[in-house]
Amino acid sequence: MRPYILSENNWKTIKDSKFDVAILPWGACEAHNYHLPYGTDIIEAEEIAAEAARIAWEQGIKVIVLPAIPFGVNTGQFDVLLDINMNPSTQFAVLRDVIEVLDRQGIHKLIILNSHGGNDFKTMIRELGLKFPNMFLSSCDWFKSIDQKEFFVNKDDHAGEMETSLLLHLRPHLVRPLSEAGDGKAKRFRFKAMQEGWAWAERKWMQVTADTGVGDPRLATAEKGETYFKVVTQKIAQFFTEVATTSKQDFYI
Repeated sequence: MRPYILSENNWKTIKDSKFDVAILPWGACEAHNYHLPYGTDIIEAEEIAAEAARIAWEQGIKVIVLPAIPFGVNTGQFDVLLDINMNPSTQFAVLRDVIEVLDRQGIHKLIILNSHGGNDFKTMIRELGLKFPNMFLSSCDWFKSIDQKEFFVNKDDHAGEMETSLLLHLRPHLVRPLSEAGDGKAKRFRFKAMQEGWAWAERKWMQVTADTGVGDPRLATAEKGETYFKVVTQKIAQFFTEVATTSKQDFYI
């Protein structure tokens, strides 16, 4: 039983506990090329949240990791079999209910640990921040916390070298041989504004990629995944610690 993981605890250990910050891992259920499981984003969210919470807990931080939300926004993958879409409006309702519980019970800091590029909680946080003024609401994308170039040859957008390395470290029994993986080649929008990054439109996934991957996974190794995991979780743990120990009156410098 890890005292910072809610789903592993019981009423005896929880009823008199006080927590400074709650962590909500949020993933997605979707195809990840031919070689990674549909639950890749969920596994990453749970494992990174748990390890970062362990590091913070051992430094005296009272952090509690909530059960992961397994479904993300997959509107652009409507034609990929069993990619389960949760609309942003549904995510908003789920998030609102979680926040309502935390606010009522005196846990006034929440960090959403996002593990899926299709999820975007910024506008939800803006609206819910007005409804729950006592709450500090934040989201972080763990996959943006460290520059991939420090660890990987090929940039990973989806099921590429980084995610494959992570899963080879975290769940090697769920990774099929890399000889079976697609090369992760993907088309991009022909519009210059989108190539430059100042315009955006949703990608229709099966028009962009043949194997559902975006990024070449073939140089992935478990060793790379272990090293990356350690660095990412240390950095995420530092964020958990800073949020937990900083007074809401002292957030700005």
